[in-house]
Amino acid sequence: MQAHTVAAMLTQTDPRLTGADAPQIVIIRTSGDKIQDRRLADIGGKALFTKEIERALVDNEIDMAVHSAKDLETTLAPGTVLASTLPREDVRDALIAPGCNSLADLPRGAIIGTASLRRQSQLLRARPDVQVQLMRGNVETRLAKLAAGDVQATFLAAAGLNRLGKADVIDALLDPDEMLPAAGQGAIAVQCRDDDMVALAILCMMNDPSAAAEVRAERALLAELGGSCHTPIAALARADISGRLHIRARVLRPDGSASWQAEGSGTWSDGIQLGRDIGASLSRQCDPDVLIGPGDASTG
Repeated sequence: MQAHTVAAMLTQTDPRLTGADAPQIVIIRTSGDKIQDRRLADIGGKALFTKEIERALVDNEIDMAVHSAKDLETTLAPGTVLASTLPREDVRDALIAPGCNSLADLPRGAIIGTASLRRQSQLLRARPDVQVQLMRGNVETRLAKLAAGDVQATFLAAAGLNRLGKADVIDALLDPDEMLPAAGQGAIAVQCRDDDMVALAILCMMNDPSAAAEVRAERALLAELGGSCHTPIAALARADISGRLHIRARVLRPDGSASWQAEGSGTWSDGIQLGRDIGASLSRQCDPDVLIGPGDASTG
């Protein structure tokens, strides 16, 4: 779906991309798509959704790589660049729980299906009485498990449901004050080789400056924190039309027993440094054992 969105925007941006020159979509099934019985944190982190795609880009098998920004590691493959961020969709998490309008409405002791440590930790912070059960798979798989009664509720990104035309399954959109989203959530990012002048020129025209500023700040925060794929981190930057940027972030223990927060404001051009500063603030605040080592922080 995201690749089709980018292909349509490419043809709108450059009318010459028609006929034999029209964008072609190459579907690459990643390890993250194939392995469904374990948390990403236990099998290699977010790279499982991107490494095969990045390899194809570096090897000139494809010219552009389309990603959910939240799935991108903070360090890109050498020789590539994040060239375009499309206008950002809804950043919120959606609660899928029939009869519930908020986390407070969940039945006591309810079994909640999710594979995201970020969602798990914030859920348990608010509702320590519920149980969390590992649940991965595509949207249809998760909804089927919910309908079968395997779990009483689950979470999905509102942006993904909107793009799939499935917003009707949402029972509640969670305010970021209640469930801070993953860095990059709701944004589509397009990566290309840094020496491909044609791709860079077209993607530059497609880039949404405010979304790009937000994603840059959030990714800089993740990079500063380091952490590991076992560290739940949430972050949200918001750019306004006056050129200001505000970012807030949260680090938690996976069981929700502790949480640390930081926020700050600056200009769009300050975004990377602002993200680094907020990340450094959180690193100073949280217990030393929380950010347990270098690697890809968990933002799913």
